[in-house]
Amino acid sequence: MSPLSLNRHTERELVALCLQGDRMSCKELFELYSGRMMALCYRFARDANEAQDMLQEGFIRIFNKLDLYSGEGSLEAWMRRVMINTALKYRQKHIDKHKYSEIDNVPLYAPTPTIIDELSKEEILKLIQELPDGYRMVFNLYVIEGYSHKEIADQLGIGESTSRSQLVKARSLLKDKLLNLIKLAG
Repeated sequence: MSPLSLNRHTERELVALCLQGDRMSCKELFELYSGRMMALCYRFARDANEAQDMLQEGFIRIFNKLDLYSGEGSLEAWMRRVMINTALKYRQKHIDKHKYSEIDNVPLYAPTPTIIDELSKEEILKLIQELPDGYRMVFNLYVIEGYSHKEIADQLGIGESTSRSQLVKARSLLKDKLLNLIKLAG
């Protein structure tokens, strides 16, 4: 959202009021963005409870670091970045580092079955959530958030080739799940 009038305030006014400790403004900021941030957390989480934990930790960080928001660029984009970093840190606390594996020189392609057109957003999200943690993290960061393999490697503390191999494995696993759905439907 740009600095247009939100509910009662512009983004800049809302941020300024939150920084002054105005609880109603903090509540308004949370209510404006919590739905979108929850959807983001849900993609990184294994289940709704974990997503809720990520959301809570993310908003705590947002409110604690709101003074770092420069006012330039989108507040939502800044909040998304904080929320993604929070989700990654949360997962890193709960993920076994050995779930990542290295595969060099694996081609990065995955044919898309036509059943994908028939799946709802919720069904696709469920398939992504069923991926192992490492695969899901890399898939979300690369495919949905648009991070490069270098950025992913830096964020997760893994090698770039590990990031690439996790993406290949995630796509392969999703392809297998889609093919199984085709078999069940046909």
